[in-house]
Amino acid sequence: MRFLHLIRPVMCVLPEVASPDRKIPFREKVLWTTITLFIFLVCCQIPIYGVQSAKSSDPFYWMRVILASNRGTLMELGISPIVTSGLVMQLLAGSRIIEVNYNVKEDRALFAGAQKLFGILITVGEAIAYVVSGMYGDLSAIGAGNALLIIAQLFCAGLIVLTLDELLQKGYGLGSGISLFIATNICENIVWKAFSPTTINTGRGTEFEGAIIALFHLLITRNDKIRAIKEAVYRQNLPNLTNLAATVFVFVVVIYFQGWRVVLPVKYQKYRGQEGTYPIKLFYTSNMPIILQTALVSNLYFVSQLLYNRAPTNILVRILGKWQDSDGGQSIPVGGIAYYISPPTSFAEIIYDPFHAVFYLVFILTACALFSKTWIEVSGASARDVAKQLRDNQMVMKGHRDSALIHVLNRYIPTAAAFGGMCIGALTVIADFMGAIGTGTGILLSVTIIYQFYEAFMKEQAEEMGAFGF
Repeated sequence: MRFLHLIRPVMCVLPEVASPDRKIPFREKVLWTTITLFIFLVCCQIPIYGVQSAKSSDPFYWMRVILASNRGTLMELGISPIVTSGLVMQLLAGSRIIEVNYNVKEDRALFAGAQKLFGILITVGEAIAYVVSGMYGDLSAIGAGNALLIIAQLFCAGLIVLTLDELLQKGYGLGSGISLFIATNICENIVWKAFSPTTINTGRGTEFEGAIIALFHLLITRNDKIRAIKEAVYRQNLPNLTNLAATVFVFVVVIYFQGWRVVLPVKYQKYRGQEGTYPIKLFYTSNMPIILQTALVSNLYFVSQLLYNRAPTNILVRILGKWQDSDGGQSIPVGGIAYYISPPTSFAEIIYDPFHAVFYLVFILTACALFSKTWIEVSGASARDVAKQLRDNQMVMKGHRDSALIHVLNRYIPTAAAFGGMCIGALTVIADFMGAIGTGTGILLSVTIIYQFYEAFMKEQAEEMGAFGF
């Protein structure tokens, strides 16, 4: 019996969004996307009921940028369950461990059902793990009733995320819920760091957290206007105008590189004279390399912190990573592998410890290139898979024999995957070195996702205009 057939008995009880029975108009898609985003943002602000206390150090701090999660709220788990289940199922299918025929409707439905079932099970597992580990206070202090209530809240929030993502994936909205939530979370962080009205008492007096608001506040309160501008541009330990300018610069550079592609001419075998193109982008695997790299590093951070808190004197644990609490209450790596694969926090740190900067650069470039090349194999985007798709559509490469199709694609796709992954990694490093707000990883994720939404938006708009004969 095939693995997917085991999912059949539970398909009838899994929550499901019905596929649309008509073509959804563009404006209605925008409306559903807006409603989905609104529900997500509301859940990000509703605190979990029954929490006794929270640890000062957040062990999942490093993972939240790609999980679209918000600590202490209903979105505590973020998109972690659905991303984890999706990656596991893609890896199992891509590596042929489970057999999936995407041309068969039943197989596609069973695969989606299996992914949803795993997502629900992971949601329950993570909710229980969070409560048992003491994230919300000692288990004996919060009591069994509150513990079950917290688990139920996290489970319901997880179901909401799964449903909202499926709603957009089924064609009611634009893009996917996962991408929408990640981009929103990152952009919210950037806007907050630019315009936050929160005041912080520093050694120089009370200052605003937001870089833009701090500029105007300093200009009004300081007698020396030149010094006030310099302070707003270069101030330490708080967002400054240099960080903001670096963020804008990286946004522009990534958008510029998004347009780089190689266009291969193709023609139809069935309809002679009809030709088309097959574009291969520089960022062939999009933001997947940086997501996988961040997931790897985040899990290593998490394991390293847990081990260091339990056995700080063990030599193997110290090689993996040494940690200390910062002023903001977060644990930061100060030694070991965890330190060297974390980005330098300033140019001064790069000059003080150049080996750290070089090691971080080499690690990011190598990891992104390897993850990118691996991902095309397991996700069905390799030259062999693309050649099969073209043949299934009765398309051949113009100027080449049909037998040479894989050879021609192999000249471009693996190179685009590896080099594109390295470019993504390089841009991440540049953003980190320049001190961009939201980390290099966050900016790369947000820009690539926003660009994907822009392309989907333009495509939908063009189709709508074409339907009216414009």
